[in-house]
Amino acid sequence: MPTASSALARFKVLDLTRVRAGPTCVRQLADWGADVIKVEMPEGLDTGEPMGGPRDGPDFQNLHRNKRGLTLNLKAPEGVAILKRLAATADVVVENFRPDVKHRLGIDYEALSAVNPRLIYASISGFGEDGPYAARPGFDQIAQGMGGLMSITGEPGHGPMRVGIPIADLCAGIFAAQGVLVALLEREASGKGQWVRSSLLQAQIFMLDFQASRWLMKGEVAPQAGNNHPTSIPTGVFRTRDGYINIAAAGHHIWERLAKTLGAEAWLSDPRFATAKARSDNRDALQVLIDACTVTDDSASWITRLNEAGVPCGPINSIDQAFAEPQVRHLGIAQELDGVRYVGQPIVLDRTPAAIVSHPPALGQHTDEILTELGFTPDEIEQARTAKIV
Repeated sequence: MPTASSALARFKVLDLTRVRAGPTCVRQLADWGADVIKVEMPEGLDTGEPMGGPRDGPDFQNLHRNKRGLTLNLKAPEGVAILKRLAATADVVVENFRPDVKHRLGIDYEALSAVNPRLIYASISGFGEDGPYAARPGFDQIAQGMGGLMSITGEPGHGPMRVGIPIADLCAGIFAAQGVLVALLEREASGKGQWVRSSLLQAQIFMLDFQASRWLMKGEVAPQAGNNHPTSIPTGVFRTRDGYINIAAAGHHIWERLAKTLGAEAWLSDPRFATAKARSDNRDALQVLIDACTVTDDSASWITRLNEAGVPCGPINSIDQAFAEPQVRHLGIAQELDGVRYVGQPIVLDRTPAAIVSHPPALGQHTDEILTELGFTPDEIEQARTAKIV
């Protein structure tokens, strides 16, 4: 199997994850060249309801590229013994079971670090590995709501609104991957592994960012603001002759440029808009006035004119339009392999770039290859398959 990158090629990762947050973490390692072994239950033994769509669907395909595949029955002692043999030669294990499951199976950090003290063991949970909510099943939308995001998303007066992507899942996975990389760097000094933990709830709280610090430092509870920026006005969505555009007029100098470009210099001496606070207090009136100007021309014309004037402005694309943008095409984030297009990494390294070099493995596609690397004979592999261990 070709290597996606030389950056992490010296590391072996055991992927025990499923659904989204865990696979998101592992994808960050696989795309940078780590030897990732995706461990799944043998066919017919996984009774859990699949999530993320069918194996050949776009969601599964995009999450699980650049991996090898092994089937292993972790509910059997023989399967756990094989996993421990794998862990003895691995650098990283990533799992997102509910916190009690790994202990019940005997594959928790303590159990695996006993056979490999250098092992980095990453766990992603819904709410944390301990605490009053630890046993609850985690789900992205639950974390969005509990973590405050839905209370500040959507139009005022229309109730809470979820974000259109599973942002808690995705961020928990990315933060876990960052934790793995930090632990690998620290291991170079200490020679020791450690347990890395992240959760959907922690990730969602962290992603509140300045809205969280407004509460923690100033006691301000942010309300919904719809498409308006909560603190920088006018920044939001404005109607044009043929649709809508985003305008971000943050700061007084950009506000002056916007007013001049719209042919509304009188606004600059209007006390309702003279300061940032005044514009915030009168945001609804300002929205109406700007809409009345922008609706007189089409989106493309305003985008050109405002950007030329130094006013940040852009289209509001559908997803197909986003991928058709000349700059998106130039950046090459849509990457093709054998006629299949994947979402590539948003990070560029000039010497050791990431690549998509293999489609997700079929169930157990590399089982024989991986067990042979561990020293199993063909007869032993066949015996394990007959016993439904692999």
